[in-house]
Amino acid sequence: MSEENDELENLNNNNEQEPQETITRITGMYKEWFLDYASYVILERAVPAIEDGFKPVQRRIMHSMKDLDDGRYNKVANIVGHTMQYHPHGDASIADAMVQIGQKDLLIDTQGNWGNILTGDRAAASRYIEARISKFGLDVVFNPKITEWQASYDGRRKEPVNLPVMFPLLLAQGGEGIAVGLSTKILPHNFIELIEASIKHLQGKRFTILPDFPTSGIADFSNYNDGLRGGKVRVRAKIAQLDKNTLIISEIPFATTTSSLIDSILKANDKGKIRVKKIEDNTAAKVEILIHLPPGLSPDKSIDALYAFTSCETSISPLGCVIEDNKPLFIGVSEMLRRSTDNTVQLLKQELEIKLSEFEEQWHFASLERIFIENRIYRDIEEEETWEGVIQAIDKGLKPHIKHLKRAITVDDITRLTEIRIKRISKFDIDKAQQKIEALEDQIAEMKHHLANLIDYTIAYFTRLKKDYGEGRARKTEIRTFDDVDATKVVIRNTKLYVNREEGFIGTSLRKNEYVCDCSDIDDIIAFTGAGKMMVTKVGSKTFIGKDIIHVAVFKKKDKRTIYNMIYRDGGKGASYIKRFAVTSITRDKEYDLTNGNKSSKLWYFSANPNGEAEVISIFLRQVGSVKKLKWDISFADILIKGRASKGNLVTKYSIKKIELKEKGVSTLKPRKIWFDDTVQRLNVDVRGELVGEFRGEDRILVINQKGIVKTIIPEVTAHFDNDMIVMEKWVPNKPISAIYFDGEKEKYFVKRFLVENEGKEELFISEHENSHLEIVSTDWKPLVEIVFSKERGKERKENQNIDIEGFISVKGIKALGNQLTSLKVKTVNLLAPIPYDVADETVVEKTELTPSLSQEDIENENNSSENLDDDEAQTTLF
Repeated sequence: MSEENDELENLNNNNEQEPQETITRITGMYKEWFLDYASYVILERAVPAIEDGFKPVQRRIMHSMKDLDDGRYNKVANIVGHTMQYHPHGDASIADAMVQIGQKDLLIDTQGNWGNILTGDRAAASRYIEARISKFGLDVVFNPKITEWQASYDGRRKEPVNLPVMFPLLLAQGGEGIAVGLSTKILPHNFIELIEASIKHLQGKRFTILPDFPTSGIADFSNYNDGLRGGKVRVRAKIAQLDKNTLIISEIPFATTTSSLIDSILKANDKGKIRVKKIEDNTAAKVEILIHLPPGLSPDKSIDALYAFTSCETSISPLGCVIEDNKPLFIGVSEMLRRSTDNTVQLLKQELEIKLSEFEEQWHFASLERIFIENRIYRDIEEEETWEGVIQAIDKGLKPHIKHLKRAITVDDITRLTEIRIKRISKFDIDKAQQKIEALEDQIAEMKHHLANLIDYTIAYFTRLKKDYGEGRARKTEIRTFDDVDATKVVIRNTKLYVNREEGFIGTSLRKNEYVCDCSDIDDIIAFTGAGKMMVTKVGSKTFIGKDIIHVAVFKKKDKRTIYNMIYRDGGKGASYIKRFAVTSITRDKEYDLTNGNKSSKLWYFSANPNGEAEVISIFLRQVGSVKKLKWDISFADILIKGRASKGNLVTKYSIKKIELKEKGVSTLKPRKIWFDDTVQRLNVDVRGELVGEFRGEDRILVINQKGIVKTIIPEVTAHFDNDMIVMEKWVPNKPISAIYFDGEKEKYFVKRFLVENEGKEELFISEHENSHLEIVSTDWKPLVEIVFSKERGKERKENQNIDIEGFISVKGIKALGNQLTSLKVKTVNLLAPIPYDVADETVVEKTELTPSLSQEDIENENNSSENLDDDEAQTTLF
């Protein structure tokens, strides 16, 4: 019983000794730890330093490679292992960082499979690839004498605080990183342009630098904003038309790969945004992606659709953030270049000062050595028994000869003299010693000259870098200004629109009802009802508009050429009015009343005219009371085009029996003026660039390129033009084209005149031999050329000859060889001013159109029109 009581007492004592629960607040800890973590990630991992342009892992990789450098390639695995002595992280992150440096082809010479930035293929394992520092890297990155050192993370080794990089390396390579609370994205720039900009800065001139991407492509830097926050760069793939059914992508946007690009095209095709038959990826050293289009699809619209719906166009938002004095700093690329260049000047100054000090030390000891040996001062120490005595004897012997020295003699100097070997003393050559001293004096003078002219020396340094390492580093990315692609104009119409007129529904799911047209899922639809109501709505599966739908079509925003003609009755028994209007802008899903707003209003007549056609109609009245004139004709051409909210002109106050279409209309709009903007290589109607001409529905543009290919195209703002285009003008069908070309097979010049025979078809009008080339092409009525003959050996050069091409050859077929220009050897052919010609001599049949007086607002609407809808037909509804 006593044992049980003892156990119970011991248990109670143990319970009393258990610690009490306590609450520890971690708010302060979290704040401190989070700040420590954020600071570490910002300073030690993600953001590069402005002094040398390196992140810590990159700096440690370059330092390790210098440690191992013996001129031969090293296994990347060995370099990674060596870097781990300085970098307190895993080998995978080091290897990835090293591959990124190697792929930029600037600091590292690579050997083996280092991946492909075009295809996105990864590099081989680090044990299979090798690397060494490039000559450029050795030249601009390393100099231990001017490097500031610090202990490594474990204190066992020394590593550089910053490497003495004497080049704007950060801008050349670019940099990207995501830290805690901030990120950085510095785009790569062109090697040569950076050097030229640095020289301009040193000369006190203004400069501008723009990115240059290793994947090439085309870029619009108009909103670059000097690489600061808020800027944007638009980058496009280079797409060309290989033939009428094939497009070729030869360059891709930065930060994309051929694989990701093809995936985006396939996704857009699956969504119905574009239509693609097949894609071939033939990329190797250069990008080559072939996109095969279905028959009948416009290549120009397909190119714009690729830019609008795929990764063929991407936007990049730069953000210039660097580390300076252990703090993040947001600056633009121009300021980065200035600071880098100024830092290079200071590093070169330190380098020169060190060299000057070394040369002065060499001169000092060479002078002492000469004095010591030439005056046989070494004999003064023969009787000395102590080291102090030896030092004093030499110092005493030197004093009469050291007045020309630049600094006082130290014990270390005398100690070095005592270390000279007897063999050197016995073979000492005074003349050679003097030559060495003079050479050192020249080098000292040179260093002092460079220090006195430090800016000129730095400019020469940058010029040498450009000469030694600039070969093959020309700009890859083409700089161009882009026009925005209107997605609604290039999207493929991938679905069908139906209408239930009686019930008042439109949509893509009403397949049992009336088919209207093909449309895309991003289109807007405009609909009119018999009660005079109008609505614009997004394409949907089923949308209610209002009963008695009379007209449905795809709505084109800002379309000022589509004119709606209508006659309506105002109220149940009111007068009838006529009006013409365009619908340019609306609020989606809002119902608009096109009548005067009275109840029971009704449309008598309605027509939609894609090119402003104005028809003639007949009005029939009911036989009521004393009405005498029961029928008369009205031409819509006599009605001014006004806003949709206008009341219109009075037709009659009597009851209308019916309205009949008497005569189809012709366009009342003026010909559309079209300009060509050479900056973006696109047509426009916004008065940008050079005026091409005034175009009606059937007019076309003539295009000729340097390859000798001619074609005519419809003047659409979506048209693309080749870089080698040499003629682009309004096409006059009966105006001959004159050409002089060199035939590669016959090795002679031929001249020909021809007319374009097939509208819309590309045709080659020179011979197909690979050495054939177009010399001159002219679209003048009477072109005049000058032939400059080559001088034959032993003969005088024949005088230049002028030829009137119209009198020289008649108009022939486009495939004709033409007439031989001359049997003599031709040096050059020059196109002269044409012979004056009166175009009125030619009979040109022009289309006659009714053009009524329009208001100033209507004229502006016509001139600003941006649609060419002549291929559509007017839609008329009679009641």
